[in-house]
Amino acid sequence: MMLPIVTYPDKRLKIVSKDVTTFDAKLHTFLDDMYETMINTNGIGLAAIQVDRPINVLIVNLPNDDEEGTQDKANLLEIINPVITHSEGTTVYQEGCLSVPKFYEDVERFESIGITYQNRDGEACTLEADGLLSIAIQHEIDHLLGKLFIEKLSYGRRKKFEKEYKRMQKELKSKKS
Repeated sequence: MMLPIVTYPDKRLKIVSKDVTTFDAKLHTFLDDMYETMINTNGIGLAAIQVDRPINVLIVNLPNDDEEGTQDKANLLEIINPVITHSEGTTVYQEGCLSVPKFYEDVERFESIGITYQNRDGEACTLEADGLLSIAIQHEIDHLLGKLFIEKLSYGRRKKFEKEYKRMQKELKSKKS
């Protein structure tokens, strides 16, 4: 089932998520709904808070290297209660966000990270990630902490974003009228 995505500047995006303690069929259905929502909105990652559930759950499914950029469900990562255990280096990547539609900006992140987390069955897992996977996981973990990628922008770039975003919102409202 498609879930509605909460978009900026909705205050619900600022909520800090809570750990998951029950790993049951209800959670599995929610994870499946998150996946359907992410794929149908052309995302590569989604945090539960983005669909109005303040729990420490995120999913990431990177596109394949083929020309179509298809996303195989076999490569889906369901990450519950993540903790970054170590990080290394820095990199800059142009990020976008389903909760901040049509806006992309360069953001500095760790180049590689290690995380511990639980899977949908509550089993303990570890993961070493670099490149786009590392960036996507960090982006989604920020959501779980009530933070958006636009908060990582410099003062000048953030002001430019606010101005552009207000203009886009006005244009959308006038098209609907």
